Amino acid sequence: MRAFRFSSLASIALIALGFVGTASAQMATPAPTEWKEGTHYFVIDPPQPTTTGDKVEVTEVFSYGCPACNAAVPFIDKLKKDLPPNAAMNFVPAAFNIAEDWPVFQRGYLTAKAMNIADQSHDAMFDAVWKNNELSISDNGRPKQTLPTIEDLAKFYAKYGVKAEDFVATANSFTINTRVKQADAYIKAAAIEQTPTLIVAGKYRFTVSSAGNWDKAEQLVLFLIRKESGAH
Repeated sequence: MRAFRFSSLASIALIALGFVGTASAQMATPAPTEWKEGTHYFVIDPPQPTTTGDKVEVTEVFSYGCPACNAAVPFIDKLKKDLPPNAAMNFVPAAFNIAEDWPVFQRGYLTAKAMNIADQSHDAMFDAVWKNNELSISDNGRPKQTLPTIEDLAKFYAKYGVKAEDFVATANSFTINTRVKQADAYIKAAAIEQTPTLIVAGKYRFTVSSAGNWDKAEQLVLFLIRKESGAH
């Protein structure tokens, strides 16, 4: 999927059907016996630093404002559960779609992560944007003229035990400003142009399109984890 730089309820519906339909219809399809570099996955040169210590890092580059990322939530949740003990999930928020409020959602996620509430609020934030309209970014298929602010996100995150004013203060802090720059630099260095994109060990990137479907994407993640672990 290409990164989305517009809002369209019709497009969102098609995206959701495409993601679910493709994965469901082809779930029994066996993964390729041989994954090809440059076709199914791409090498990141130089490799990007990871944050999971001695575990192989599996990163989703995403945005809460991205309809394809929203459609991917159940698949990402399954992938996270299916990772072997020597791997760990990580998320890097993108900000390159200003029209759909991605910079605010990026700052919000990084703030939630710094305040240790990102994991428990992750799926609910997608729901707030795409299901219950608490933080909706579209109106009849078009971007809203007034998009959610960091103060609006603070009210959402207050449900998870942090004060809204503390959330806003943290969001505007030097620490979060630095992490925003780091996320942007990571995305640029890894040549990310689409969301969602998956990265393994900071060395290999691919999309569900290059893998074939979400079932194959999970198999490719597991293959690259084994490759990184030396278990061919």
